[in-house]
Amino acid sequence: MAVSTLKPHQKELWGQPIGLYILFLTEMWERFSYYGMRALLVLYMTTSALGDDARGAGLGWTSKEALALYGWYTMLVYVMSIPGGMIADKLIGQKKAVLFGAVILCIGHGVLVLTDIWAFYTGLGLVILGVGLLKPNISTMVGGLYQAGDIRRDKGFSIFYIGINLGSLLATLMVGGVVAKWGWHAGFGLAGVVMVLGLINYIAGQKYLKEVGNLEPSTNDENEVSYGKLYSDLFKSPKQLLIVGILLLASIYGWFTLDWGYGLLFMFLTAIAALLIMIYKELDTQVYKDRFLVLLLSFIMVIIFWGAFEQAGGLMNLYTDTKTDRVLFGWTIPTVMFQSLNAGFIIIFATVVAGIWAKRKLKGKEASSLFKMALGIIIMGFGFVFMVFAAMEFEKSGTSSMIWLVLAYLFHTIGELCLSPVALSFITKLAPVKYASLMMGVYFAASGLGNKVAGIVGESASDFGEYAVFSGILIFTVIIGTLFIILLKPLKRLTHGAEDNERVMH
Repeated sequence: MAVSTLKPHQKELWGQPIGLYILFLTEMWERFSYYGMRALLVLYMTTSALGDDARGAGLGWTSKEALALYGWYTMLVYVMSIPGGMIADKLIGQKKAVLFGAVILCIGHGVLVLTDIWAFYTGLGLVILGVGLLKPNISTMVGGLYQAGDIRRDKGFSIFYIGINLGSLLATLMVGGVVAKWGWHAGFGLAGVVMVLGLINYIAGQKYLKEVGNLEPSTNDENEVSYGKLYSDLFKSPKQLLIVGILLLASIYGWFTLDWGYGLLFMFLTAIAALLIMIYKELDTQVYKDRFLVLLLSFIMVIIFWGAFEQAGGLMNLYTDTKTDRVLFGWTIPTVMFQSLNAGFIIIFATVVAGIWAKRKLKGKEASSLFKMALGIIIMGFGFVFMVFAAMEFEKSGTSSMIWLVLAYLFHTIGELCLSPVALSFITKLAPVKYASLMMGVYFAASGLGNKVAGIVGESASDFGEYAVFSGILIFTVIIGTLFIILLKPLKRLTHGAEDNERVMH
């Protein structure tokens, strides 16, 4: 007879805690607002300031300028997850952080309805702050619904991931039509309306989240997180100071040789690198140290993956708009709707892919998180084969078939399902409990850096052309994924069996 390991408030629905579905719906509406914005942003910025159709006036920027801001915006949305995780860990807990983040998002989207340029920048800033509070902490709350060793955790994150992509699918199917009829700012406003729905759902479902995401200050000093102490301890070791000093010099170099934005970014990354060094040093067992190191190495895969994948909202979005034959049975498909392919494929294949991995695990075959993530990079990379074919067709005929986009998004989606929900689950397995929110924040910051890389790579198409960019992404991602598979055995040893003996728990 199975022994119940669920807390009393965690009633089940379809074999999962009901709290999962509350968080599912909250994240679904938050992602509707985010992906709606993401699909519109580059197109809005590159539309003529005089207006070229019913969508109304845009900002009239060049593609290079638009992709640069796109990279900064999508990076900052995720980088702010680090302070968002710290605030949750130290001040208000994950539950309140999600609540405050949702409120700020509602305000930010409301501001974006206004047409003034100050409202555009202010709205984007508020969205960045709101997502920074909500995103890492709601994911950590999902992990908190399960006890250690519960094999349902990965499937729970895959279900949660369906919520993310259902929001994306609805946004990309609806926002394009709203913008076509009522203009850009109506699309921004729709994102705000659905975020209010997410907020209402989250508040109404609190009874299923009573013991998840609360701030629980420890009475034991050994378990208390003190970021101030960690930074002060940095000055006790010449070796540590030397490492941070080198990073700081790189930041100053970036400030003067690139621009102040990159300078601030490098300084921020220096501060985070110093914090991670001290956390590693503070961990009291070699098992924790080794697992922490594996997490940091896995973030390299995360940066590379999103640096390639996020061409979808930037370069591939512009390619779809200007170089793809979008006519189907006499109807011109709105550019934004192609963004729905990824979300639609995820909804179709998410549980299928998760089920395949679970069966492999139970049969004793290789199904570690690190293997899934490395394979995900390779599969996603092969999706760019079809973008290479699209660029070759355009060079010959002056247009390219939409089938190449469909196939590219299919491969990108399968790769994403192997990496993204798995990485979220992996963090909740390996991260020290008292740094759970912070490490989730670091994961999203790594995703954000990938987004910035995507913007930089997309900008390079102005100089090198799409064919060279797509080919380069293909080659690089396959090499990196293969390298991690080669290193799989030593990396798995460093996890010290964190994923061994997983089983179904009730």
